[in-house]
Amino acid sequence: MKQSECRMSILVLSPDSSLVPLLEEEIPADVAMDAGPLSADGIEVAKAAQPDLVIFDCRQIPDGGHAIDRLVEQFQILHSETPMLLLACGEPPEILARRIACSGINCVRDADSTSEILAALDPFLPGTSVPPTSDAPQAEREGRATSVAEVVSHRFETQSPHFKQMLEDLAIAAVHDVTILLIGETGSGKTYLSQLVHEASPRRAEPFIHVACGALPRELIESELFGHVKGAFTSAHADKEGKFIAAGRGTILLDEIDVLGPEQQVKLLRVIETGEFEPVGSNRTLRSQARLVVASNLDLQPLVEQGRFRPDLYYRLNMLKFEIPPLRKRKVDIVPLVKKFVARFQQKHGVRIDRIDDNMLEALLAYPWPGNVRELEHVVQRAVIYCRDGLLTRDHLPSHIVSGLVGPTNDPSVVLSRRPVTQNRSLEHQVALTEKEIIEQALFKNNFSRTNTARDLGISRVTLYNKMKKYDMLK
Repeated sequence: MKQSECRMSILVLSPDSSLVPLLEEEIPADVAMDAGPLSADGIEVAKAAQPDLVIFDCRQIPDGGHAIDRLVEQFQILHSETPMLLLACGEPPEILARRIACSGINCVRDADSTSEILAALDPFLPGTSVPPTSDAPQAEREGRATSVAEVVSHRFETQSPHFKQMLEDLAIAAVHDVTILLIGETGSGKTYLSQLVHEASPRRAEPFIHVACGALPRELIESELFGHVKGAFTSAHADKEGKFIAAGRGTILLDEIDVLGPEQQVKLLRVIETGEFEPVGSNRTLRSQARLVVASNLDLQPLVEQGRFRPDLYYRLNMLKFEIPPLRKRKVDIVPLVKKFVARFQQKHGVRIDRIDDNMLEALLAYPWPGNVRELEHVVQRAVIYCRDGLLTRDHLPSHIVSGLVGPTNDPSVVLSRRPVTQNRSLEHQVALTEKEIIEQALFKNNFSRTNTARDLGISRVTLYNKMKKYDMLK
């Protein structure tokens, strides 16, 4: 550490003991540098040093970055306002790439020479007129993330604060080369969101390939994904390239990932980790350059507990998991979606719609929508087609919607709604709906005013607050 008056202190956590002396020769004399190990002991050094900048030397990572990711997380907890500079050779491992994307950490991706490190360090040093920013590629990605968030918000409309936040997080992840896991019920929009992820990424000019794993015979899934050579099995009359090769540098959506067998899961994990795989019947190793988006309408954790899904693959995919809420969990979106669909289908089918009656909207709000947005879209299209006088009413809805009889769903709470829909809006008489659904509808009706909502439901604001807290509605 320099003995002159210190204007700035830098802590370097690195396995390379020669790095600090090399940097000290080039930086100003009033900048103090200290060294620490790239381990838990380094965090203890950080506690005592209180640095103005910490450098994580991640140019040699033996374990895929998991240990370093834990160190970075610990440091962020201790020094949330302290800038961090992460040194890497090329793209960092995915777990660190995610940390960089979500935390705004500055990353030097070509830190294979002292000059590159010094160039990245220069904006942080005293006297610089340029505010510290991340490297140019990262800044470009952040700029794209902002525009992508706007596009996603416009094209995937929602009034739900929780869903809006999820879409913003997804927009950030979209511009980074990381594997994304989407969990959501059938019809909730997983395929559409996957396409938005592709269009938001640098790979947008490359192919987008949707693989519906559940629609493929189990014995052919491996061949479809990885390809096969002639003679690999009875019907293999010629070589065939799989989806991972056909996608090139584009994006592959693996839908219904939960149907993959154990051997296919092992191969998939290897592709995610290294990009490498062998076609069926071949000893030749190929490398995939495609970006992977994985989707399922089932939560994978119970499948792990049942022994149907590999834990290592689960934890690998779970790093960037986005859960798409079902439509019944975001009822504030139903009315705007209905109006959007009505506008679209009246133009498509040449049917004039002047008004939507409140009794139709009430019936749509009361129904739990096991088929989600896709089911709502089809129901509205049917109603528009059968409308003859310009007024849409509940009479234009299918009988099962009006009676509240729902089809199959993974959510056991939906069976509570298998009762006739009533137009009575009071809390006492709306026995057809669950308590949470009643509160959600009342909040929406009263523009989220808790005072008016409590008055409408005939309860106090304190009771309403406690019920909202109970159902996790205060976020």
